[in-house]
Amino acid sequence: MVAVASVESIRYSERMTIDLTRGQFVRWRTAIFAIFLASGLSVATWASRVPAIKEALGISKSEIGVLLLIGGIASILGLSISSIVLARLGARRGMLLMMLVFGVGVAVIGVGTDLVGSVPLVTLGIAMWGFGNGCLDVMMNVEGAAIEAQSGRTLLPLFHAFFSFGTVVGAGLGAALIGAGLTVVAHLLIVAVVIVLVAVVAVANVPVRHEVMDDAAEGATGWRERLSVALSAWKEPRTYALGVVMLGMAFAEGGANDWLALGVVEGHGAPEANGAIGLTVFSVAMTVVRVFGGPLVDRFGRVAVLRVLSIAATGGILLFILAPNLPLVYVGAALWGIGTSLGFPLGMSAAGDDPERAAARVSAAATIGYIAFLAGPPLLGLVSEQIGLLNTLYVLVVLVAASGFFSQAAKPLPGTGVGGGRH
Repeated sequence: MVAVASVESIRYSERMTIDLTRGQFVRWRTAIFAIFLASGLSVATWASRVPAIKEALGISKSEIGVLLLIGGIASILGLSISSIVLARLGARRGMLLMMLVFGVGVAVIGVGTDLVGSVPLVTLGIAMWGFGNGCLDVMMNVEGAAIEAQSGRTLLPLFHAFFSFGTVVGAGLGAALIGAGLTVVAHLLIVAVVIVLVAVVAVANVPVRHEVMDDAAEGATGWRERLSVALSAWKEPRTYALGVVMLGMAFAEGGANDWLALGVVEGHGAPEANGAIGLTVFSVAMTVVRVFGGPLVDRFGRVAVLRVLSIAATGGILLFILAPNLPLVYVGAALWGIGTSLGFPLGMSAAGDDPERAAARVSAAATIGYIAFLAGPPLLGLVSEQIGLLNTLYVLVVLVAASGFFSQAAKPLPGTGVGGGRH
């Protein structure tokens, strides 16, 4: 069996109907790392070709915005029905299906752009990509939470770092292939094949688990009962408290991705290149903490880490708004990235504390977090038209502070071996 870190971890592990050798556990963990990376790869791949897609289809910026909105709506829809997919198919088959859906979606975007020149076909591809990724997100986080429980260590921040690595790989590959003159359809078909191969190989190394209904009976009555259990998470007060933690941090992360660079340029009067530098500082700071944050959580506990990071994010955003010079703006961006880095993965980890109800709780918490992540930035844009962009960022200060205030909700459930810290 995989070694666990404490007596509490052993008790928790005994609640899981799974018995693995060390090799099986490593293959499972590696498979979920690969799935997170493939998800990030898909995001950056088609995003890197947006200018070429716009030119090939002859559409305006506003029409591109509509395509992005459709992708976001499809992602939220995928998140929302993930409980149904889990109840009906289980996590293994569900993850395989959804990776095939968004992999084919990436291919359809390429075909619609270069071979057909059809806006409706590209729209269909984007919807498939968004839906598949959104639904997959819940299932891969449920698996990540189970791996945490099996190992007795906090690992979800590292899983989310692999998603970030996937976006870096996708953006870098996109830049290289654009430089080499590769067409949109060739580029996206290559990545689609890679995603499908990763799906088949990775899912084959994910163990069958009762908690995510991989071995569930196929009867209609059975899956309806499982769906009822899955939806019951929305009746639990802890779900909404975790939702506040994740909402504030996701809102701040999404706000930075969309508005930080513009805040540097328009808010502080800096050249355009400095806006890109500010966003890079934010992204690097966030990724570094996600890579190395797990041991901090295991040492000090989820609640303490979330409180400290909430303070860092609050201070960072305030510094970004009020800084009198660019070096301090960059310091603010770094603190902003550090502070928001672990809110989402630790919220997922807390939602997955009980393996029997992890799927339901992760689905509910993820839906709240992703709605904030996707819908928050456009709302900030509307508000900024009235009061200015930097003033609008005070909204993020309030939400991040609320996340810190509700961080007690992330306290591990009794008997949980992960996230409590060593005292």
